[in-house]
This record gives sequence, C-alpha cells and structure tokens, in this order.
Amino acid sequence: MVRRNNQVLAVWGSPSCGKTTIAAKLANYISGKGYDVALLLCDMDAPPLPLLVPPSDIEAERSLGSILAAVKINDNLILQNSITIKKNTHISIIGMLKGENMFSYPKYTQVQAHELIDELKGIVDFVIVDCSSHLSDDILSTVALIESDCVLRLINCDLKSISYLSSQLPLLADNKFKTDKQLKVANNVKSIHSGENIEQILGGVTFTVPHSSLVETQYLNGELLKNTPVKRDTKEFRRVIEDIAEEVFDL
Repeated sequence: MVRRNNQVLAVWGSPSCGKTTIAAKLANYISGKGYDVALLLCDMDAPPLPLLVPPSDIEAERSLGSILAAVKINDNLILQNSITIKKNTHISIIGMLKGENMFSYPKYTQVQAHELIDELKGIVDFVIVDCSSHLSDDILSTVALIESDCVLRLINCDLKSISYLSSQLPLLADNKFKTDKQLKVANNVKSIHSGENIEQILGGVTFTVPHSSLVETQYLNGELLKNTPVKRDTKEFRRVIEDIAEEVFDL
C-alpha cells in the first residue's frame, strides 16, 4: 500500500454539480493504475449507487448503514459491508443501497464517521469521498471535509449553483475545514460559458472540467464507473480528470 501526503479526497459542491461523476471518474482512473480505491458515497437522501454500475455488475450489495450502526467500526466490519464490482477488483464502494435513506438505520455520531474514514485509510491506497451538498445536517460529509487531505470544491456555471455556493461558503470558512486545501473546480463547462466570467465569479479556478455528452450518457445509463470512451467529445474531459488525479494524489 502506498502512503502519500494526499490519501483522502473529498468532492463537494452544490446540488447536481457533478460530484458523483467526478468522484467516480477519478476512482476509475486511479484503479486503472492498479491502486486500491474506496469510493465513499455520503448521500443518504438519494443514494447514488445506481449511477455507478448496472445491478448485474455488482458482486455483493451491502450497506454503509450497517457500518455506521456499529458501536465500534473496524476494518473487518468495513470489508464485510463494502460493495464490490465484478469487473474492477480495485474499487470498493461504501454507500447506501437503492431504496434506503437516513432513517433506514439508527442514528450515528461523529465518532463513527471519524472511525470509518480512519479505518479506510488503513485498508486502501486512496479514499475518494462523494459528499452530499447539505453540510448542516450531514455528519459524514462534514467529517469527511474536515478529515480529508484535499477538497475539490465543484460549481456549475449557472446562477443557482453560484447562489448555493455563496450561501455555504461562510460554513466552509471555519478553520477546521482548512480552506488552503480546497481546490476550486468549474465543472460541466459548455462552449456557451465564458471562461473569463467563470474566473471572475469564482475568484480563479484550479481546474475546468468541460461538458461531455458521452459522459452525460454514462450518467443517465448508470455506468459512471465504466471507462470513459476515447472519442473527440471526451478528449479534454479525460485529460482534466487525469490532471486532477496526478496533481492531487501525486501519482
């Protein structure tokens, strides 16, 4: 197992800004290099598992809820309740199952959230956390943002996304979130969007991820953990994902 400065990455942003897509594509890219990756899905209101792989590709369906319900979390508990994929043995998914919600299991505390992330660091090479947008009532996402080595702060180039980010920034300004480790990412940028306006609104960005209709199709078909097709439409998208992975994880 590798040990690097940046082992845990949290992906956070406004609702529907592409957090799950970016998290999944990063996990797929890193696993393709032979590293073991845990993809932790925090959203309990709309579990994103159906977006990642078809049901037929899932080897074992187990729930994050069973892990967080435990009094004490250890590596065996996590391994027994991780979702594995038939076609990619390097990725483990930890998340709620389709049809479950935050009331399907007993309430958990920050203690369990901290233990989960700490234990994951000893099991896999890299941890990628797909955070939910609502920090005020999501303990796991909040802890992930605090415990992570790096944060991708995503935003779409639309007024609603920008408004949401503005409303949440005061929460992220707390010293415990270490604003210096947050990388600004403009996501799903289309040709109609002005790069200059994006830079001005966000106060500069580290990465700009372009829109890809083929990746959007994978999202709609529930195939985000499939390799991104090598097409003209995906060339720039693939390059940016590789750049993010290389810079964040120092591959």
